[in-house]
Amino acid sequence: MGRTDGSLALKNVVKRFGGTQVIYDVSFDVADGEFVVFVGPSGCGKSTLLRMICGLESVSDGEICIGGDRVNEVSAARRGLALVFQSYALYPHMTVYQNMAFGLENLGMPRAEIEKRVAEAARMLRLGDYLQRKPTALSGGQRQRVAIGRAIVREPRIFLFDEPLSNLDAELRVGMRAELADLHRRLGTTMIYVTHDQVEAMTMADKIVVLRAGRVEQVGAPLELYNHPQNRFVAGFIGSPQMNFLEGRVAGANGPRLAVELPGLGTVETRVGSNHAAPGTAVAIGIRPEHVQAGHHDGNNLIGKVSGVEQLGGLSYVRLGNPDITVQIPGQTRLAHGEATPVHFPADAIHVFDADGLTLSARA
Repeated sequence: MGRTDGSLALKNVVKRFGGTQVIYDVSFDVADGEFVVFVGPSGCGKSTLLRMICGLESVSDGEICIGGDRVNEVSAARRGLALVFQSYALYPHMTVYQNMAFGLENLGMPRAEIEKRVAEAARMLRLGDYLQRKPTALSGGQRQRVAIGRAIVREPRIFLFDEPLSNLDAELRVGMRAELADLHRRLGTTMIYVTHDQVEAMTMADKIVVLRAGRVEQVGAPLELYNHPQNRFVAGFIGSPQMNFLEGRVAGANGPRLAVELPGLGTVETRVGSNHAAPGTAVAIGIRPEHVQAGHHDGNNLIGKVSGVEQLGGLSYVRLGNPDITVQIPGQTRLAHGEATPVHFPADAIHVFDADGLTLSARA
């Protein structure tokens, strides 16, 4: 398939609906061929941002550039993008072939080229045996592949996906995630993908844009956001189960180590690099369930009581009360409700956040 520059740049983009502002000074770059995921809670502006990129919504302030060219005033039809919706948006009276060919026919493309493009997309998406079926005769996953195929035949500069897997059951979503990632590797075309599911973001993206209330909280590779969250929101949103947070106060510092007193629990020592806070400063520590260690170790030991256990076969999640945390442990645990159990917080695995939710942690 032909390739054109699919790079994207948003520069200080703002969106207002009347007197209500919903997007605030958003700036980031997408390299040609990247798979970028917009992730955040419902109502954070993900879909609005996507609609501005594709031209279905106007930009109130700022600039959107595709392939180095400003496109603010360019119509959606002329931006060279393809949008795949959550609802599939297939024509029920048309066959799979007709659904995939319809847009090309409207452009007046020669029949031979249409047939070539549809055949190639059908081969990629394993739809060759279904071209004469109508959407009602297809499964949800097959319908979504048809919607993707309809986008592929247009050979866009950028694919835009707006929560495309939300209508599928859990097993199908896992399979379609793998198919989309494989499709991206084969096509090499820029893809922008909107989801509220951070697991989708972590498993598919080259780069993640984390949004909250119309603002960008952090942009980075999945493991960069997991290992180096810039604030408490990103730390809590990225990772499953969610990071544990405990409120405390700085008790003192010793070189790169910071001691944090947790009321009623004791003091833990953390590694924060050079970003120290003065004694008495209110902070929160964060540690992921998979980093908490069961049993006694040297330092940073707490005792909690079991309030619940989720057994998943190869691993289990143990919920403790006082401290109110979740611990991931391997195997099939036999801990009883109310049982006291020791846990250890490795100093190098603890994140520290100030009262504004910004990280104090500096990690190599």
